[in-house]
Amino acid sequence: MKCPFCEHSNSRVLDSRETEDNTSIRRRRECEACLRRFTTYERYEEITLTVVKKDMSREKFDRAKLLTGLQRACEKRPVTPGQQEAIISSIERDLRQAGDTEVSSRRIGEKVMHYLKGLDLVAYIRFASVCKDFQDVSRFAEELQNLSARSSPALSPEPEPGRTAEEPATNEEAARRRKRRSP
Repeated sequence: MKCPFCEHSNSRVLDSRETEDNTSIRRRRECEACLRRFTTYERYEEITLTVVKKDMSREKFDRAKLLTGLQRACEKRPVTPGQQEAIISSIERDLRQAGDTEVSSRRIGEKVMHYLKGLDLVAYIRFASVCKDFQDVSRFAEELQNLSARSSPALSPEPEPGRTAEEPATNEEAARRRKRRSP
């Protein structure tokens, strides 16, 4: 490392510490020639992510743009800003760890939908309607049907003959049914 004062090429490290966000290392150095001290930062080189859009145009990955889309989908929903940030951080980390320099917008959208499906189905369907480019109501209804089929509770047992499902059973009748079902 060259000294910024005398441009001598040798310096020694006096102190090394990680920064608060753990993304770089701060090093305090001393020049061996002029004995002046200076600070350097060592950071890893981030992979530049390029997003390939539907029309095959390319643009740099923009975290803020993804957050805006996620905020629109989660508007007036119980998904907190912290959860939204966590989703984006997780997606960005996954994409960088994969090592690809180009990623399709569709792949990013699918990752967002995966997280939203576990958090809030209304936010999911809002995001999916844009991401999957629903052209008509039938496609929208089809997606809702798929969601309700996956998330519907188990069917209730058939009512006894002569009794409708809406009629409540008395405590005695419920106790008799339990006895009949138990081995």
